[in-house]
Amino acid sequence: MSPDSAPNTGTTAAPVTEAARYQAPRATVDPDTTKTWLRRAMPILRAHRGIFITSLVLSFVGLVLQVQIPDLLNHAIDNSVQHHTVPLHFYVWWVLGLGIAGGIAGYVSRLFLFETAYEIEYDLRNIIYEHLTRMSFPFYDRVQSGQLISRANSDIRSVQMYMTFAPMILVQCSIALVAFGFMLSINVPLAFVAMATMPFVFLVGHAMRKSMFPVSWLIQARLADVATIVDENVNGVRVVRSFAAEKQQLNTLASAADKVQWGYVKDADLRARWTPAVQNLPQVGLALVLAFGGYMVIHGTLGLGAILAFNFYLLMLQAPFMMLGMIIMMGQRAAASAERIYEILDEQPTIVDRPGAVDLVDCKGDVRFEKVGFSYGPDLPLVLSDLDLHLRPGETVALVGRTGSGKSTVARLIPRFYDVTGGRFAVDGHDVRDLTIESLRANVGVVLDDAFLFSVSIRDNIAYGRPDADIADVEAAARAAGADTFIRELPQGYDTVVGERGYTLSGGQRQRITIARTLLVNPPILVLDDATSAIDVQVEQQIHDALRVLMEGRTTLIVAHRLSTISLADRVVLLEDGHVVADGTHAELLETTPRYAEVLAQADPDAAAALEVVERNGSDPGHRVT
Repeated sequence: MSPDSAPNTGTTAAPVTEAARYQAPRATVDPDTTKTWLRRAMPILRAHRGIFITSLVLSFVGLVLQVQIPDLLNHAIDNSVQHHTVPLHFYVWWVLGLGIAGGIAGYVSRLFLFETAYEIEYDLRNIIYEHLTRMSFPFYDRVQSGQLISRANSDIRSVQMYMTFAPMILVQCSIALVAFGFMLSINVPLAFVAMATMPFVFLVGHAMRKSMFPVSWLIQARLADVATIVDENVNGVRVVRSFAAEKQQLNTLASAADKVQWGYVKDADLRARWTPAVQNLPQVGLALVLAFGGYMVIHGTLGLGAILAFNFYLLMLQAPFMMLGMIIMMGQRAAASAERIYEILDEQPTIVDRPGAVDLVDCKGDVRFEKVGFSYGPDLPLVLSDLDLHLRPGETVALVGRTGSGKSTVARLIPRFYDVTGGRFAVDGHDVRDLTIESLRANVGVVLDDAFLFSVSIRDNIAYGRPDADIADVEAAARAAGADTFIRELPQGYDTVVGERGYTLSGGQRQRITIARTLLVNPPILVLDDATSAIDVQVEQQIHDALRVLMEGRTTLIVAHRLSTISLADRVVLLEDGHVVADGTHAELLETTPRYAEVLAQADPDAAAALEVVERNGSDPGHRVT
């Protein structure tokens, strides 16, 4: 039976891409690693410059309106309270009007500011996730998931907060220039006295920034370590409980948390040293204004309203400069977070399409390994060495071998999860490196021994490879995998949402759903990596009956341990030390290769008894054990 004639489990896989249903980021991070972290992130901020600049302009307008109020009070005291030349209500209405206008400008400004912040966060998160989807398996082999989660959450939040709120605080600090202009218009000498402390604020802030950066980096790194420990304990909770290792893991988490606490305490110590200076230096200006301005008022060279206006200006400037210490702290944490994010984004996938790569279309399923060598790393030993293996179109081949012989590695090379380090691996005569990855994987269905399910409904899990599949096709695939019966017994049937990684189901149930997920795609090449290991014998027989029909006309590689699984194969290949040492039918290998019987006996405890029966009854070289 050809893949096209498989019983209503979908159509032959094709190299097509589902259209994106989300708003893609408007820009991405600058790839130039020689630039500062902020300059590399600027394209993202520029993509939202319209609403962001509007926010900053409105903030500036609101502050300018507020700056005029002390000047009005100065004139009100001089003209209305002391000399009675202007009605007092004139200034009262002006102050109320400026206050209302400033409040409206501030409201719209903060609304646009937060909208910009969340849009930047959205863009950064999608940029990272898109990059992670392109990364190759060697990357995930060495990177901890907790580190990735931390960088895609807390680190992104640190960067977006600084990119949006730092300019806003700087705008508020820049209002000092406007206030300084008003103070100059009132009294030039006193204006310079009032602003005398500002250069010291800048110098203290610079020193604070240099001292806080290493601690900020350390805190973010240690937070990621805590996230890794939590992630591993949640995902590995069954292992932890089975070894009664709860206290051990709590001690590990407590140790990591202590390191984070040390970093936060050190950070607080630095802030306690520097922040008071940054915040209180402007208050020294108040004392200077009171001393010099009071002297001038007493001697009649300055009006009373003027000294009050100066004090109001300095009080208005006090809040932005108090936030200056916070923005310096945020800047150092953002710099550390950005560098950690760039460590991921600067990594390039190793498994990519070559220039000129072509789609694999009308796949016949001819799979060939030619003198293939493979290692998981440049400093690691070879897993496969001089491997020659040919899977003819429509043939089912069982791959047998001891643990560590390279069986699963062969299965991972077929969909090009990894590239061979020597020799050539070809599909339909094409070196897979000359084919587009998408089209190759669209024609290869993989069922791994680790049955992973997503935390969605069973229907969505089965239809993962074909989201547009109707329920009839989903049910047909489930029946073929022997899953339909137990699915219908669940409370919501196919709409039942499985728990984390599918652990609300048994191992055998999860495995059958993953088989159904692959069958629905109906690929011309099928890889079963010990796919029925978690299924009991009775259910396994039901699945095998369905698989025998579905595998007709389809090239299938089975990583096998059980005799019952080997019975599905037309041919058995014995793998040892990364290369083929025997190839033939099950019966032929039993007769000619003693190592084959030894491997089966070690891998399957029931195999020894079965082999004895075969030896007593004799064997037909063409017979397939059932």
